Amino acid sequence: MNIAVILAGGVGSRVGAGMPKQFVKILGKPVIVYTIEAFQKHEDIDAIEVVCVKSHIDYMKELVDTYGLSKVKWITEGGADFQGSVLNGINNLQDKCSEDDIVLVHFGASPFVEGDIIADAVRVCKIKGNAISTTPFYLLSGVKDDDEKTTKWIDRDTIACMNSPHAFRYGYIRDIYKRAVETGVIKEVEPHTTTLMYKMGETIYFSKGSQSNIKITTKEDLDLFEGYVLMKQRHAQEDK
Repeated sequence: MNIAVILAGGVGSRVGAGMPKQFVKILGKPVIVYTIEAFQKHEDIDAIEVVCVKSHIDYMKELVDTYGLSKVKWITEGGADFQGSVLNGINNLQDKCSEDDIVLVHFGASPFVEGDIIADAVRVCKIKGNAISTTPFYLLSGVKDDDEKTTKWIDRDTIACMNSPHAFRYGYIRDIYKRAVETGVIKEVEPHTTTLMYKMGETIYFSKGSQSNIKITTKEDLDLFEGYVLMKQRHAQEDK
């Protein structure tokens, strides 16, 4: 079984919308619904779990019914940060899936994800045990001396830009978080699964990524997504 774990536990204050950014409506539909629909319609996904900010759990249940998100089997409460939400999601699946099931962790505010990215994450994870959606780093970059200047460049060919979805064999990711909690490592790293894996000496395997698969963080990102939705709608009309 392949399970998508959609993280909707954040408040998204930088968007300035007065609500968690994943629940902001774009053309009448909340961002979180667009994100879930990408996994709902994907043939490789068997079930979906939403890790939701507590204040919006009842609303999330309404959205599941309103938009016919039939693959959403579980809604569980989010944590205080990214790591806490992932941990809550993993723990909630303890008695619901097997060691070799694949779990795809994805940001609820990343609705740009396309089907080929999901499919490749599943493919690589089946072979390697984990897969992180990754793209090359295309921009010129340098090491910051301070907030005003740089005097040393970074070879962009040596940089991998990692994004969600993050795919893991369930037994693997459960054990990593179990060890991280027991040893206290979970409190020592930036709140992302990838940094936790680095800290614990794990190898990260790359799967297909895309520069367009951005996470909505600012008001400008919301505007960009609206344009993206309109483009998709236009292309759908042209294909009829």
